[in-house]
Amino acid sequence: MRSLNGFIQRVRECNTGLEELHTLTPFVVDGKEVGKLKPRFVEQTRRFPEVFVVEGTPGPSGRVSLDADLDSCDKRSAKIADVLDVLRKESFITGWRDELYPVVASFDDTPLLLVERAAATHLGIKAYGVHVNGFVREPHTGAIKLWVARRSMTKPNWPGKLDHIVAGGQPHGLSCRENVLKECAEEAGIPAELAATARPVGAVSYLTIAANGYKPDVLFCYDLELPPDFVPMPQDGEVSEFSLKSIEEVAEIVATTTEFKTNCCLVIIDFLVRHGYITPEQKGYLQLVAALRSGECS
Repeated sequence: MRSLNGFIQRVRECNTGLEELHTLTPFVVDGKEVGKLKPRFVEQTRRFPEVFVVEGTPGPSGRVSLDADLDSCDKRSAKIADVLDVLRKESFITGWRDELYPVVASFDDTPLLLVERAAATHLGIKAYGVHVNGFVREPHTGAIKLWVARRSMTKPNWPGKLDHIVAGGQPHGLSCRENVLKECAEEAGIPAELAATARPVGAVSYLTIAANGYKPDVLFCYDLELPPDFVPMPQDGEVSEFSLKSIEEVAEIVATTTEFKTNCCLVIIDFLVRHGYITPEQKGYLQLVAALRSGECS
């Protein structure tokens, strides 16, 4: 019986850097903690006293908040945008996306402000995404195969890594379902009527402290059964190619290599659990299932 150690290791690789947690400073907006800041970003906030209020010493006992006059989402968003533009021009923030993320304490909350996606990790805010398992059932055997994307070498993040057929960050202004339909069309040329059959099947979460900040991310998982004769086609330059792989081959790649973009492994492992390829008879099953939601799912 296959050891689950490789899968457990992939999950650990999504939850790294947590030994730095005691160095992070709460980011508080309208009385709610919405993020955590690394010391180097706290120092940047001190440059903008008309926007940020820094209290106490950096770390859990201190806090960074916003000026009291910034009392609406629009006001906060505008001022923070000015700050982020300065940091972008200084190359402190890179990978600009021109895509707004909501700043919330919990997914269903009304946004307290909107920020450029590239700044999300710097601000340590909760970020959400949608990941689609595009799979095919063999007509005669029922065996499952997964469509796998290879990311373009021109991507600023994770170039050349394996990825889901469709995945994307969850921007402001779209529901998760609307985002799935948009990403299906933009990334793989999946027609709307086919993309609409994608089923929400849960969520996974993780916590990472990276070089540029804190990532308490939640990924909404979808299963999309595709016809055997459907072939996805790269559309927007983000994917170099698609390949159809047996579920056993995908499982082997995840368990024994780091070919997949790290957070994709969580979604694939969740798929393997739900479809019975990973079972309670395997040692470490409950440890693995629990670890798929290492972050706060909220």
